[in-house]
Amino acid sequence: MKSAFLSVLRFGLHPATAMGRCGNHPAPPLTKVATMTEIADPRYMALDSWDSLTALVAIWESQMAAVACIAPALPTIAHAIEAAVPRLRDGGRLVYAGAGTSIRIAVQDGTELGPTFNWPEARVAYLIAGGDAALRRGIEGAEDNTEDARAQATQAALGPQDVVIGIAASGRTPFTVAALLAARAAGALTLGIACNPDTPLLQAADHAILTQTGAEVVAGSTRMKAGTAQKVVLNMISTQIMVRLGHVHEGLMVDMRAQNAKLRSRATAMVARIADVTPERAAAALELCDWRIKPAVLVASGATPAQAEAALGTAGGILRAALAATRR
Repeated sequence: MKSAFLSVLRFGLHPATAMGRCGNHPAPPLTKVATMTEIADPRYMALDSWDSLTALVAIWESQMAAVACIAPALPTIAHAIEAAVPRLRDGGRLVYAGAGTSIRIAVQDGTELGPTFNWPEARVAYLIAGGDAALRRGIEGAEDNTEDARAQATQAALGPQDVVIGIAASGRTPFTVAALLAARAAGALTLGIACNPDTPLLQAADHAILTQTGAEVVAGSTRMKAGTAQKVVLNMISTQIMVRLGHVHEGLMVDMRAQNAKLRSRATAMVARIADVTPERAAAALELCDWRIKPAVLVASGATPAQAEAALGTAGGILRAALAATRR
């Protein structure tokens, strides 16, 4: 076992499999199924007989392969972000639609935008198969309920400024497809994220993001490879959107909500670093600015709070531009 484990660390090879592959590499067909994410892969047939270390190596390597499968989709993701930014800059909402694991991952992504980037909670929405209760337990038949999807889309009053992301590992989930079609009919920009090609979700989207993660270690358990790829893609989309909207400066989350002692310490360090002042001066500037980092940077650099607010307003909230203007 030791030599097998070392071979994985050195060469990326598992003793029982060749798992460092994306799903576009065909696995030996065991049964005829609708999608690659549902295939029972023969490479894992002995999983329940392996010792824990061997099994963990298999799972770990499959996770690494899932992340690698995102690479071909990067240009599509970039185009989707560039299309989304103007709508969100004009007041649109970021809306996530899905069922089961996919929407649970999406809710995690969306929930973090407020504390991390001060993105208003009113500008994040969710179309959830089965409603909020489905985030904690499975709701029978929820993912097949297209009528509910359309009703939720209508209730959300989607419009041309909104950006709607539909997520489904299979690419066929009826609820998610119906939600995305309704969003598109309302004029919203639509992104579809799926792990199988040529599927209804990708066909319904303005921007079709395909991550071919293939068969799971545990057949059909798309919370594993597919879920990992979905989380990474959502992280990339939401983070880069926030970067483009000016919520990040020099790699720092300068719109972070400093809501506790740890975050206030972080905010102080950010202001001190960007303004090149002492921590004491940074903290004093933050106190004057209600612990908002961007205006505090300008105040620490010599502006009054009113001048800081005016400079940021003129710069569209972009700290780099505001700093350049105040230093002229």
